Amino acid sequence: MLDSKPLLLETEFPPIVRRRLSTVQVNLGYRCNQSCVHCHVDAGPKRHEEMTAQTMEQVLDFVARSGAGTLDITGGAPELNAVFRPLVERARGLGMHVMDRCNLTILEEPGQADLAAFLADHRVEIIASLPCYLEDNVDGQRGKGVFDGSVRGLKRLNALGYGADDADATGLLLNLVYNPVDAVLPPPQCALEADYKRELAERYGIRFNRLLTLANMPIRRFGGWLLSTGRFNEYMRLLKDAHRDENLDAVMCRDLISIDWQGYVYDCDFNQMLGLPVGSAGDERRHISELTDADGLTGAGIRVGEHCFGCTAGQGSSCGGALS
Repeated sequence: MLDSKPLLLETEFPPIVRRRLSTVQVNLGYRCNQSCVHCHVDAGPKRHEEMTAQTMEQVLDFVARSGAGTLDITGGAPELNAVFRPLVERARGLGMHVMDRCNLTILEEPGQADLAAFLADHRVEIIASLPCYLEDNVDGQRGKGVFDGSVRGLKRLNALGYGADDADATGLLLNLVYNPVDAVLPPPQCALEADYKRELAERYGIRFNRLLTLANMPIRRFGGWLLSTGRFNEYMRLLKDAHRDENLDAVMCRDLISIDWQGYVYDCDFNQMLGLPVGSAGDERRHISELTDADGLTGAGIRVGEHCFGCTAGQGSSCGGALS
């Protein structure tokens, strides 16, 4: 796979600094039951990296003293990791809001028959990837049969109460994630959400709460695809031409840290995948066990690169969807 990282390090992206930490995002590893074309993590069934119980304890120690209110769990398919369920249980015991970035088909994997019920019992917000409401588009991006499996997963979650109008009160929030299937920016989030809700309800009787639109990042698997097809420079020009300074105030890295499966700390998930550690211009990594609290992060500069234009282009993009 071609590596886009050397093309992303030198940048004129505006400097930004951290605010008070509100979200701790934890990547439990890169093992996944899918191998999506757009994946910036380069996750898949052949990856074996996964978090240990010791590292989970170190993450929880930091979370308990950080003052952050949200734990955002991602992967790979994070549910495949042995520490996923204990991490959810312990974080909820600390009173944290927990989010699971779920690919939906994981609900049908061997050993996961009770996963949906576990998530509902612990009031875990589900952020579920579904890049289109059309079968051909989803299967083309994520693999044959993924769409049907995703529909079955959504119906199972709906049956447990996920996605209902009172989800804010019950805690059973079900949000879907859209990302383009090509080297283009996402369409306006509100209009696309209306399309998703109408089509999924009419075709399959499925309901959900919000649609989050994400721009594809020019790193790892998607970055390699851009380079191999000769479209990398074209895509970077698209992102830069669409940059909006007003999105800088809302980029996710200002309030979030990203922790990898070994416990090392990054400004965001994208910097993690590029190996750009927090608080350093070089490659010296800082471990979560070395952070005594979140105050030392507040006001610190954030490492930026050319890929950061993916977060500020157009309506903006983050793990929480559009910024504007």
